[in-house]
Amino acid sequence: MIMKTTTEKLLLPFDYIAAHEFLTRNDPHLADVITRTGEFQFKLDECDSVYESLLEAIAYQSISGKAAAKIFSRIQALGANGVCPTPAEMSKIRIPALRKAGLSKAKALAMKDLAQKTIDGIVPTLEGAQKMSDEELVERLISVRGIGAWTVEMFLIFRLGRPDVLPIHDLGVQKGWAITYRKRKMPKPKELLKFGERWRPWRTIASWYMWRAVHLAGKDARKITKPGPKKKRLMSNKALKNPAAKVNKPRGKSR
Repeated sequence: MIMKTTTEKLLLPFDYIAAHEFLTRNDPHLADVITRTGEFQFKLDECDSVYESLLEAIAYQSISGKAAAKIFSRIQALGANGVCPTPAEMSKIRIPALRKAGLSKAKALAMKDLAQKTIDGIVPTLEGAQKMSDEELVERLISVRGIGAWTVEMFLIFRLGRPDVLPIHDLGVQKGWAITYRKRKMPKPKELLKFGERWRPWRTIASWYMWRAVHLAGKDARKITKPGPKKKRLMSNKALKNPAAKVNKPRGKSR
């Protein structure tokens, strides 16, 4: 395996060298993506708290990164220090002010609920979150209005650096899987979850390379489509009807 890293040793909360050795040894298709990617540039976000990280995540949901960055900068300006409103400050900001900053009503209500649950202690401190399991954090954080499993998974991956997270509903991961394993259609979430067992305990790193696979594919990535409904089949001269399978729409942007 040829894996380059930055000139300074990466400061990550997991052994990325061991992860690459394991994934390369056990998955030749993934090994090819690792080699073609070159430098391993996994970086953690630097938000000072769980609250701030999720506040930013809410702003970025379902819109372009450029638009979200502009809106979030306006939200930050509402804080007394000009960086980010504290939970106490956010609880006092009126909905119209948040709407004026560019948020939808749903996102404004989500930010207010996040602030209140942080004050109540439901949303933990960063130090507290680091001591909790992935499952505990998901259970706690999805209780916040507007926060789903995908948003929590992005927090686990890009803020806490948890090594074994597989965001099965992420469009980029699904598309990267189809590209890496030469499939015409993206996998369904359950299929991806089952396949990902071979990547344990390094599913985060494998997911990161699924995003890289999309980048490497360039325009060819557009050829990959979502899985469609099952076709009707004939059995004993009778049509066996198969209802179309539901496909969950992933949220957020690929990294």
